[in-house]
Amino acid sequence: MDLLSKKCVPCEGGIPAMTMQEAQKYLKQVSGWEIYEQDGVLKIKKRFKLSTYMDGISFVNKIAELAEDEGHHPDLEVGYAKVMVNLWTHAVNGLSENDFILAAKIDKL
Repeated sequence: MDLLSKKCVPCEGGIPAMTMQEAQKYLKQVSGWEIYEQDGVLKIKKRFKLSTYMDGISFVNKIAELAEDEGHHPDLEVGYAKVMVNLWTHAVNGLSENDFILAAKIDKL
């Protein structure tokens, strides 16, 4: 099933985080995202280039609305004409399908 047609599902933990191999399969379904490891936790990130600072703020607001609708919230960093989006599932301390669903939907914004 296409990631865009899915909805993030509430995650309370109790399931394992994705392995690197599983995450790489999902990574093929999103554009420009990369997997990285921070303190032993797999995460994905993408840097978006925009024209102005206010374009970045507008983009962040759209991401925030989407994140609320999906019930899955990224870490966002805003700079001049750029936004960095970092995703992982806190409840599993790593990556889950929700991260890739939200990544795909952010790309559509």
